[in-house]
Amino acid sequence: MQELPLNIPEGSRKEVMTYLEPFMLNEMSEYLKPVEDMWQPADFLPDSSRDTFFEEVRDLQESARELPYDLVAVLIGDTVTEEALPTYESWLTMVEEVDKNEQGGWMKWVRAWTAEENRHGDLLNKYLYLSGRINMREFEMSTQYLIQDGFDIGTGADPYRNFIYTSFQELATNVSHRRVSGLSKKSGDKLLAKMCGVIAADEARHAKAYMSFISHAMAVDPSEVMLAFEDMMRKKIVMPAHFLRESGGPQGGAFSHFSDAAQRLGVYTAVDYVDILKDLIADWKIDQVTGLNEKGEKARDYLMALPDRLLRLADRIKIPEKEYQFKWIY
Repeated sequence: MQELPLNIPEGSRKEVMTYLEPFMLNEMSEYLKPVEDMWQPADFLPDSSRDTFFEEVRDLQESARELPYDLVAVLIGDTVTEEALPTYESWLTMVEEVDKNEQGGWMKWVRAWTAEENRHGDLLNKYLYLSGRINMREFEMSTQYLIQDGFDIGTGADPYRNFIYTSFQELATNVSHRRVSGLSKKSGDKLLAKMCGVIAADEARHAKAYMSFISHAMAVDPSEVMLAFEDMMRKKIVMPAHFLRESGGPQGGAFSHFSDAAQRLGVYTAVDYVDILKDLIADWKIDQVTGLNEKGEKARDYLMALPDRLLRLADRIKIPEKEYQFKWIY
């Protein structure tokens, strides 16, 4: 990384993004892998060119049959979320300074990140199709709705807010896929466990990238980055699938049921939300940031006190015990 510039004016996103662009081009390989070295969905799924294809599918279905209802529901919700990738890519290309140059570092990152993420939905979609437990038409309608409805995550075109959001979300998806992997293994579905495990590893790697972007931005524009972090946490980090719906249902109508299932299983809980916040505070060394103006100091005070406040609220959350019957699952 080049030496920190001394002439970047406070709050100048354009100059900061220009300063960070060489980092994108020179060190991107730390967070992204060459296509030839990456796993692909075909590495895990039954091979239709082999004589053993139908036998492999029967084995897959037998293992999938043992998965608990809530776990299948969470897996579907996770898959729909991954399948809405066109929304996330179009959103990132609208971030200030990302869209200025088609061959620039930021657009190269967005395309490469999208290409890696695209494998997740492809893999899980095919698994669900082969499992025989899913009403694929209902699942596909939910996916189409989520892409059509888009999302409103409160970031606008601000790169600081967007990369704070993606840092949080990549950590959250890592937790979710990792927990689904563990529960799948416990239920006897080793194939699904392995699939979700490799997806979780991708999410962890991507999280490190976005967290690194913010660390570098914090070094040159600390007050504005701190204020952006405070603003995102005051609004609360909404999940990318918060508009999730079933056919005939209202926008967002299925998300609370999906979230309840995840909480019942311990796949992703209110405590996990707080733990991710703590991880970001620690990684970005929020307590040690220097050069803050008065507003930045107040924002830091708010952020440092927030985890304890949220934990007290998490203790009061009551999760519905009854399973919701999704149209997605036979």
